[in-house]
Amino acid sequence: MPDTTRIPRERLAAYFDAVTKKLMHDDTPDSIDAEISDLEIGHQEFVHGARLEGITYDAHSDTLEFALDSGDHRVLKPAEVWVTEAPNGIPTSIEVVHTDGAREIIAVKHTASDRQQPPATPSA
Repeated sequence: MPDTTRIPRERLAAYFDAVTKKLMHDDTPDSIDAEISDLEIGHQEFVHGARLEGITYDAHSDTLEFALDSGDHRVLKPAEVWVTEAPNGIPTSIEVVHTDGAREIIAVKHTASDRQQPPATPSA
């Protein structure tokens, strides 16, 4: 079972810059799903099946931004960021803890490596 690692605030920019560079290669994930968990609102999915184009952290504005083909998603002032990575170094999940304790879980679907090959055509 993969380990979940907390990314220290001072490493967020460098970490997600490196992840974004990996996303630019051919084996990029096809989609992400994101949900927010909060005791008051419960579990709510707010992004489903969007293509992840990159992730950045701006230390000046203390903002974590997910660039998606359907539009950007920003998390202001994340209290903690935890990741679980695939062997290729791309996160399979990112958990962002808000200052109020709410948690966003972003599941990254690596469908490029999971695609099924078409059935072989029998020789005649």
